[in-house]
Amino acid sequence: MAEKINQATLANLAIDSLQFGAHGLIPAVVQDHQTGRVLMVAYMNRESLEKTVATGQMHYYSRSRKALWHKGETSGHYQHVKAVEVDCDQDTLLFQVEQIGAACHEGSRSCFRAPGATAEPFAVEATPAPAQAGNTGRAIGAILGHLSDVIASRQQEMPEGSYTTYLFTKGQDKILKKVGEEAAETIIGSKNNNAQEIVYEASDLIYHLLVLLRYHGIELDAIAAELEKRR
Repeated sequence: MAEKINQATLANLAIDSLQFGAHGLIPAVVQDHQTGRVLMVAYMNRESLEKTVATGQMHYYSRSRKALWHKGETSGHYQHVKAVEVDCDQDTLLFQVEQIGAACHEGSRSCFRAPGATAEPFAVEATPAPAQAGNTGRAIGAILGHLSDVIASRQQEMPEGSYTTYLFTKGQDKILKKVGEEAAETIIGSKNNNAQEIVYEASDLIYHLLVLLRYHGIELDAIAAELEKRR
């Protein structure tokens, strides 16, 4: 397990003295603690910062989804905090992290690259595809099953700092709202004819659908049986 922020860092991080912007947000620059490479830039509100301090893993605030998000919650690409610094104006944070896998949603180690360069996927250990994985060649069934198991575990254990815990705590209306939002964003991606956007938003939609199924105690086997009947 990655170490949490050390107590000396906690003592020096005076959250009350930070200058959050007009919308209650503060930018966070995220850097690889070993190489110094900048991995990404995101925004945090007070709650996501407090969750980051409490758990030792990066939490952010999504301006588009207007919700907290725990980096790595669905991808497994967690960011374990090693150090944090505050700039001289108290309005920007610099985190040094141990990055697990890719920081960028496009699969790259870093969100930053040279102008004109394409994203270079970061090699991570993948789950081998079963022999009958379908014509995509990807073990989508195994991935969905694993993700469903993780969601079930979150519902049972309700670990602090987990986005899935947050959804179950807020209840049905919040889960339904997120399903609707992600469905709408998938539609927008399609209208934009942007394949990467569609993949990203469809993945969010599937995750939230799995949370909804778990909320009602519905297993993936029931969905599989219904699809089999329709086939």
